[in-house]
Amino acid sequence: MSFQFAAITAAPADPILGIRQKFLADANPRKVDLSVGVYQNEKGETPLLEVVREARQRLLTDDYQAGYLPIDGLPGYNQQVQKLLFGGDAQILEERRAVTIQSVGGTSALRYGADFLRRHYPQAKLFLSDPSWDNHRPIFERAGFEVGTYPYYEAHSGGLNFAGMLSALESMPEGSVVLLHTACHNPTGLDPHARQWQQLIELFKERRLIAFLDFAYQGFGRGLEEDAFAVRLFAEAGLCFLVASSFSKNFSLYRRRTGALTVAAADEEQAKRVLSQIKTDVRTNNSNPPVDGAAIVNLVLGDKELRSRWEGELAAMRARINQMRALLVEKLSQAGLGDRFGHIAGQTGMFSYSGLTPAQVERLEKDFGIYALSSGRICVAALNTKNLDYVTEAIVKTARQS
Repeated sequence: MSFQFAAITAAPADPILGIRQKFLADANPRKVDLSVGVYQNEKGETPLLEVVREARQRLLTDDYQAGYLPIDGLPGYNQQVQKLLFGGDAQILEERRAVTIQSVGGTSALRYGADFLRRHYPQAKLFLSDPSWDNHRPIFERAGFEVGTYPYYEAHSGGLNFAGMLSALESMPEGSVVLLHTACHNPTGLDPHARQWQQLIELFKERRLIAFLDFAYQGFGRGLEEDAFAVRLFAEAGLCFLVASSFSKNFSLYRRRTGALTVAAADEEQAKRVLSQIKTDVRTNNSNPPVDGAAIVNLVLGDKELRSRWEGELAAMRARINQMRALLVEKLSQAGLGDRFGHIAGQTGMFSYSGLTPAQVERLEKDFGIYALSSGRICVAALNTKNLDYVTEAIVKTARQS
């Protein structure tokens, strides 16, 4: 009896993970993977932070509780998430109008929020930046949303199309859900500046739009506090909104899938009702979250000495990325490309919309074993002093033949 699944066809390969498989199979000894979205150190390795290593050891000496966590997760962890997002003395925390649900990485935080919004605002359409993280659209479409886009990247300048973004938001129906990257936009590396965020806040008020903030890279842009600017601005404006956050990058907890969904409500009573509804979504997805990653984050953020050391390690990661970004632009310019790739210098975070065309990306892969997304997005964190000259040389040769 083999007919039951006979009609099922194979799904297309994930656009990023599929590239990774080709990279691993490549025999070129100088191959470089610029596609995968993980931080790598100078050795090309994804490091275990020393502060995380110590926190793990401390936790191993504690009495281990084998029972389930609450549906919404480890209480201390949720409190630390809110302090990191809003600041320890934020008014929103004093008023108890924020609630947090521990999630399995940032991806499930997005899905919890998508399920919640879809159930309670079934007529709303959701809008993503153009471009956005490849997984955003399927997450929201699987939740039942009709997904549209708003302008974001301006190809001819390599900059932010803020005028187009504003115009699109102004024409959206009231009650639309808009997903915004708060810092280190993936994939472009372009973020609105402070005055532009102020304009967006006013527009969200005027058009009664629902903001869903994706905050996966806190600390990888300009700093922990600086990167939280948009989140705190929304909170200070008294708006109701959602935030999906993750510790995969800034704690290097990729394998421990540690994230959170935080919702800002109008008041404490409303926040409790929202929490009760999202807990039903968690219950039908995974019932309870795992403890290990949350326990590590809770310990580090709650311990003054460990917190200071973590901030130092995070700052070192950020500085290395910034150094690689600046060196790439400098070397490409010195190689005779002038300001052709100068826009990369103004981007932030792990990623860059390099300006490479699909044909150029294909040639980099075929002739040099250098792998990137067809959009030209590269992971700057995958560059190091050992592969930078090779990558530069390959880009120069490819660009000159285009």
